[in-house]
Amino acid sequence: MSNSILKSEDFPLAVASQTQVTEEITAGGLDPDRFDWHEVWYPVHYIEDLDKSQLTRFTLLEQDIVLWWDNKEQMWRAFVDRCPHRLAPLSEGRINADGLLECPYHGWAFSGTGKCDRIPQQEEGGKAEVSQRACVTSLPTTVRQGLLFVYAGSSENAVKTKVPVVDILDEEKDGWICLNTFRDLPYDALTLMENVLDSSHIPYTHHGTVGNRANVSTVDLEIVESGKWGFKGNWAAGPRKGTLGKQDTIFIAPGLMWHDLTSKQFGRTLTVVYATPIRKGECRLFARFPFKFNSKLPGLFLKLTPRWYSHIGQNSVLEDDQIFLHHQERYLEQSGGSANFTKAFYLPTKADMFVFQLRSWVNQYSVDPFPGRTLPPSLPKEALLDRYHSHTQKCASCSTALINLQRLRLGIAAVAALAWVLLPLLTLIYKPDIIALSFLSLAVISSAGIWFGLGKLERRFDRGRSVPPRNFPERMR
Repeated sequence: MSNSILKSEDFPLAVASQTQVTEEITAGGLDPDRFDWHEVWYPVHYIEDLDKSQLTRFTLLEQDIVLWWDNKEQMWRAFVDRCPHRLAPLSEGRINADGLLECPYHGWAFSGTGKCDRIPQQEEGGKAEVSQRACVTSLPTTVRQGLLFVYAGSSENAVKTKVPVVDILDEEKDGWICLNTFRDLPYDALTLMENVLDSSHIPYTHHGTVGNRANVSTVDLEIVESGKWGFKGNWAAGPRKGTLGKQDTIFIAPGLMWHDLTSKQFGRTLTVVYATPIRKGECRLFARFPFKFNSKLPGLFLKLTPRWYSHIGQNSVLEDDQIFLHHQERYLEQSGGSANFTKAFYLPTKADMFVFQLRSWVNQYSVDPFPGRTLPPSLPKEALLDRYHSHTQKCASCSTALINLQRLRLGIAAVAALAWVLLPLLTLIYKPDIIALSFLSLAVISSAGIWFGLGKLERRFDRGRSVPPRNFPERMR
């Protein structure tokens, strides 16, 4: 990474003071031989899924934080989720009429900088709120490319550390159509990065969703540049037996990667994945799929597809490998962890070059976001397939769609039940002809069918299917 003068938009915290930043700190801290996971900007939420009137809790690197909108300064804030008074979680509080974050326990209120503004219980003229002990720890925040980022380390380093974004999307802003999703996953951020860097698994793991076994081919990967910052590589032939063209891959340490593919058939496609560490054995995935199509029709179709409906399909793809990745990282831990990966893994082909490079980076820079921690016990299959708690309730579009769907089912059930009760009475009173009677009966039966169909759709917001499409019998495809 160069140390040339950087653009101010790369450092949004510096823009407010109009300070020209001339020094760049590589993510991971100042030690050239060790990567510090706290000295990094992490995405924690899509802005479109946040409610400015509500508090949102998140856990970053085992630290509970609360996200909230500071209306006075017109910016998102992130506080450590503990009141300095009696350690109550501030996320259970509210934003009061003065725009302050108010603790739910005793009403202590805090401004956006974390300073205590008032202590309702102290005597008149008291000044306990001016003490440093009355302050809440506030973490640096910024918004880039529709994501809220939080800096987990030193605020002095935050202003100099580049926010990990996909530069292409800033350099070529026009023409992109982007699908976004997220999910809390039951495995580590590094396990997620290892998985998405590996394109060779797609034809098999995702057969029947976004892959096809018939497209399997030799995967000859090459590393062209690497360092503490991450690495760049390419696949000269590219996917689908080389019919789509060269695929470039970039890994920005510790939790961002994207594949970049341009084909004559479809146009340019990016597969972007962020992995934000929550705690040992859990991370939040942010997946972004920016497209520049050669034809207008695919873009129009994507624009017309409801976000919640896209998320249902994308959750299905994530569940293709969710179960075995949860267990795979435990097998690696039992085999000595990343330090012993060359013995634990057998990597005989160039298809595993990016996996090898990632694990080598982990070892070279002593990368361990949770030193001394071990993975928790494995979860049952039902928990691994949970969609509601890992996505739906935290997604503005999916949670709203689910509520509307439940209301619609209730309305259809009420109308169908009423029609079923009234049908015999109408027959006795009005004596309708056979055609009208058949129509009314068909309407009741159709309503019941719609009710059951909507119920099936409703369950897709709650839980994934236990058998992935790759394991379906061929006649079911």
